Amino acid sequence: MPVFRVETANRNYEAIVERGALRKLQGSIPDSNGATFVVTTREVWALHGGALARALDGRPHHVLYFAGGEPNKRVAHVESMAEQMVELGADRSSIVIAFGGGIVTDLAGFLAAIFMRGVPVIQIPTTLLAQVDAAVGGKTGANLRGGKNLIGAFHQPLVVLIDPDLLATLSEREYRAGLYEIIKCGIIRDAELFRILSAEREAVLSRRPDIEETIIAAAVRIKCEVVTADEREGDLRRILNFGHTVGHAIEAETKYETLLHGEAVAYGMHAAVEISKVTGLTDTEAKQMRDVIASYGPLPQLNGIRAGSLASLMLHDKKTVKGKVHFVLTPRVGETKIVSGIPESVILDAIEAAIR
Repeated sequence: MPVFRVETANRNYEAIVERGALRKLQGSIPDSNGATFVVTTREVWALHGGALARALDGRPHHVLYFAGGEPNKRVAHVESMAEQMVELGADRSSIVIAFGGGIVTDLAGFLAAIFMRGVPVIQIPTTLLAQVDAAVGGKTGANLRGGKNLIGAFHQPLVVLIDPDLLATLSEREYRAGLYEIIKCGIIRDAELFRILSAEREAVLSRRPDIEETIIAAAVRIKCEVVTADEREGDLRRILNFGHTVGHAIEAETKYETLLHGEAVAYGMHAAVEISKVTGLTDTEAKQMRDVIASYGPLPQLNGIRAGSLASLMLHDKKTVKGKVHFVLTPRVGETKIVSGIPESVILDAIEAAIR
């Protein structure tokens, strides 16, 4: 049972990777906590709600349903759930359980961060992407029309329960979308993880239990190490944005309707590798990185998307500072470099190469 520690100035907690980890839920809730609120979608609750209710072992709880989907990841839905909590008697002793994919973990975490200036949250991610990325690290947020996660807060959970058994109902497309985030982890920090993803593609895609557990644990370990070293993205944590600069722009340009988040990140990683190559930062490993990303496709086609429009959207991204877009680039597998001031022509050409 891999258990990884996250240690921050605000809270120390564990991310537990274990089949059946959901059963640890009741024991993870402090006796001092009051009313329990589960934020989820109707789809997730239909699939796994019974298991979560059993894991609460008779503890009374209220279920707050979120409509799901990136277009609904807005402050209005957070306000609606907060109003429901008030009507149901929530107070500062209440606890929120985020039970769903990355959108749910982000939005429920944000709800917990701002309700009565902060109540505890437990993260139970039900998608691969959420297990290896969104649920760990305390980043919470909602979208604006101008971009993704432009409103948010850092709010570390009490615990993250990562149960690979919850992935059994995940569609192939959703699963592949999560794999792109694991590929990201291999490229930026773990050459051995990247090697496994390259050499064991069939075992990965067939969800062979030992391989599944290995790659999930590796990605969670990396996320925990990075967050412990840099909770609020002052320096090191920025490496986790590899592929996200262009990826977020693609999501916004397509109104969050065409791609899953991991698929947008895959396009963004292709662009980042291309920029790394064109600027001379990398050469020999660029093709290997692109080939591994592509091998977990195919990606949905992007029709009618213009590189210039994406470049404009990137100016509104959180990673843009004083009008300069910062890119996480990679000299070689396992290493990163954050670069700004890249000529616009290079960025446009790289985006064009990635999305065609």
